[in-house]
Amino acid sequence: MEFDPVLISRLQFAFVVSFHAIFPVFTIGLASYIALLEGLHFKTGNPAWAQLSRFWTKVFAVAFGMGVVSGIVMSFQFGTNWSNFSQASANFLGPILSYEVVTAFFLEAAFLGVLLFGRDKVPRGTHLFAACMVALGTFVSAFWILVANSWMHTPAGAEFRDGILHVTSWTEAIFNPSFPYRFTHMAVASFLTGSFVVAGVSAWYLLKGHKVEANKKALSMCLWMILFLAPAQAVIGDFHGLNTLEYQPTKLAAMEGNWETQSNAPLLLFALPSKDAQGNLFEVGIPNLASIILTHHADGVVPGISEASAAEQPPVSIVFWSFRAMVGIGFLMIAFGIWGLVLRLRRQLYEPGLFHRTLPFMIAAPFIAVVAGWVTTESGRAPWLVYGMVSFAEGVTPSLTGWMAVVSLIGYMAVYAVVYAAGGYYLWQVVKGGMDESEPGSDEVGAHPKRPLSGGGPIGDATPAAPLKGDWT
Repeated sequence: MEFDPVLISRLQFAFVVSFHAIFPVFTIGLASYIALLEGLHFKTGNPAWAQLSRFWTKVFAVAFGMGVVSGIVMSFQFGTNWSNFSQASANFLGPILSYEVVTAFFLEAAFLGVLLFGRDKVPRGTHLFAACMVALGTFVSAFWILVANSWMHTPAGAEFRDGILHVTSWTEAIFNPSFPYRFTHMAVASFLTGSFVVAGVSAWYLLKGHKVEANKKALSMCLWMILFLAPAQAVIGDFHGLNTLEYQPTKLAAMEGNWETQSNAPLLLFALPSKDAQGNLFEVGIPNLASIILTHHADGVVPGISEASAAEQPPVSIVFWSFRAMVGIGFLMIAFGIWGLVLRLRRQLYEPGLFHRTLPFMIAAPFIAVVAGWVTTESGRAPWLVYGMVSFAEGVTPSLTGWMAVVSLIGYMAVYAVVYAAGGYYLWQVVKGGMDESEPGSDEVGAHPKRPLSGGGPIGDATPAAPLKGDWT
């Protein structure tokens, strides 16, 4: 049996990126949250902020470590699987990826030690500064990575001569047309991911009667963030869609399942796209709505997939459904933000009920949305590594065989299974163990000191040790 090295290499990179991306998107948001907690503790002296910061710093450390380990493999793949592309694009991607290491990773590594171990060893202001630098480092890292990735989608400020990329304008290349939208979209996704994780864990702790004062504050903060950022993400997504319409019309057509260029295009809620038939086998849509959303005009023209040749069309079904998964979860996030607001207005935000039992299950939602979004944007770029310039077939390593790619993919899967199992187990132990009982100012209800919380799942025992009264904090 022969395997296509291009296809297996794409699957391999997709596997690695999918399992890696969930960590940066979480740690970026969580690092900023920890910096905010440190600032609030520095200003007010309230021990509840210190309790929260100590606990979530432990979670951050584990997630950061897993993100580093899972991400190292990607840089290797540029050489093992995509050597032609690496050689052709080295004049741009080489410096960009180096800037990420020099400006971001060193910043994070230098101050992470102070954040983790220096709380009682350095002045409070120094510890707060370290938290801010770690948070800044995560954003600087995201900046450079998204510069590289956005340029591959909307290349600018460079030209290929004799198969080698030459940069003509670093400003245009770095701030390429899609970068502002992609960076903003990812930054807000990071804040939403951190908010849902913290809110879900806080709701579970409140159901258990654990650290009530601290977790009330955490839940309230995160729900305010979700209330405003979830709708904002939809607006940012709209601007991103307009940018995609201009620079990657075939990808946008695949996202919409629209095969023929047309005005008054319907918004398809459900469809069965078929590349063989060059159309949808079945579809259910709302008339004119796609034109309204994508062009802001009822009779706006929406491009069709068939404008591109069959060889240059992306895998339409994957793009179509992954996009709907991302959007559907986005609307679910908005619904939870509104639900939390209603409970807050009724002064029932901290009273145990369906909201608190459901919120822990939403922890997975932003991670699924992030992976679905990456699948949409990366699959929609196919068959191009650099959109319109370098194809997958041109960028793959010439000597790579299908079997070599399959064996390495199996190896990555085995290693990741061990890393994720160990890391996931340790994260669960940290969460199950609860916050440090030795912290001053605890209003713990019914929990034995130094004993982990009971309960074998994300909702555990849904009966709190004491009623939680609502307030406006």
